[in-house]
Amino acid sequence: MADAAPTPDAFDFEVGTLIVGGGACGMVAALAAHEAGQEVLVIEADPVPQGSTALSAGLIPAAGTAFQRDAGIEDDPDRFAADIQAKAHSENDPALVDALARGSAPVVEWLAETHGLPFSVVTDFDYPGHSRRRMHGLPSRAGRELIDTLRATAEAAGIDVICDRRAETLFHEGTRITGVAMRRPDGGVETVGCAKLVLACNGFGGNRDMVARHMPQIEDALWFGHDGNRGEAVDWADALGARTRHLGAYQGHGNVAHPHGILITWATITEGGVQVNRNGDRFWNEAQGYSEAARSVLAQPGGEAWTLFDSRIAGIARQFEDFRNAEAQGAVVTADTPEALAEALGLPPAAVARALSDRPGAGEDAFGRDWTGVASLAPPYCGVRVTGALFHTQGGLETDGTGRVLHEDGSVFPNLFAAGGAACGVSGKGDSGYLSGNGLLAAVVLGRAAGAAEV
Repeated sequence: MADAAPTPDAFDFEVGTLIVGGGACGMVAALAAHEAGQEVLVIEADPVPQGSTALSAGLIPAAGTAFQRDAGIEDDPDRFAADIQAKAHSENDPALVDALARGSAPVVEWLAETHGLPFSVVTDFDYPGHSRRRMHGLPSRAGRELIDTLRATAEAAGIDVICDRRAETLFHEGTRITGVAMRRPDGGVETVGCAKLVLACNGFGGNRDMVARHMPQIEDALWFGHDGNRGEAVDWADALGARTRHLGAYQGHGNVAHPHGILITWATITEGGVQVNRNGDRFWNEAQGYSEAARSVLAQPGGEAWTLFDSRIAGIARQFEDFRNAEAQGAVVTADTPEALAEALGLPPAAVARALSDRPGAGEDAFGRDWTGVASLAPPYCGVRVTGALFHTQGGLETDGTGRVLHEDGSVFPNLFAAGGAACGVSGKGDSGYLSGNGLLAAVVLGRAAGAAEV
């Protein structure tokens, strides 16, 4: 268990800015700190930096970017902030929402212009809750490309990254952090002193005890996140007297190919697909989003469902590397008729035919899903068996909007910062507030702010 302790008599070595975690948040923080002239060290528990970023689509929502303008998309931070709060039922700190919404475009453009990341906007489908198309990603639309590119950029800048080092103890004098103890693969412990500490070490989804304690409604879900998410930041917060917030908030995903374990893009739904249970019946309003889908799918017999769509939608989905991998592994089934698709999926033919065709031309159906402007499905048809999963926790240490961690008494820790999965995001209290890309949004915006901050 992670803990805190008084400062030792001496450290094995010292550095100016220490960053715990080598995912997107940690790498962005490192680039910003290096740019600000700080001496930077990143420590990473894995043999190779990847984190939850590598498991995601690597898409960052940003409002008012040059990429949007070039695509003819009118957007602005106020609209983005309103979308975030609407999805989260206004349960978020307005200052944090404003900081993220306003910081999104500058960070994406900084990564593109200063560090050469080739972003583009996803322009061919909408994400639930976003009133504008504002998801920015790299060519493969895969998080692994994003983290690999960020890591290569950091290494090219001469930033030191030490892997196979898991931080266990934070040393402090009152509210000032003085260093960290980290464990090597051989069991030995090294200590490093620092003038500033940035926690970019993910959430606690891999800690089943914490999940059961804070979010029992999802404790039986498939864990699809990074196993390094063990909740050290929450333990450190308890030991230091730091505030935490919304520990029951999480990102679920109700469209994970089963048993292949591959995320299937929600474009399969937003462009006109549906989900059915093992009886071939639809069971909810799929337009609510993929995080909400986790609980809905898990509530079905066997905790499974089938996502049905067509070849037109599959063509859109193929821009995502995960979907191409799912096809290559045989997770996606294609057939010329509803009956043939049903037979291939092991579902009742009449029910599948009804699910594929029984929808209003416009307006809402019996589940409340609005079909206005949504194209009908046409052969060839596609289907994939899916289950619900817990992808990431969204609560964490409370910060002041610049990444500085707040003490229980409302003051700030002078040199302790948290961002990404270690910090509370903007997804409200549970799962219903998750807006696509919020995790990476908080990681890159707060990561840059934390890295560039002076102490």
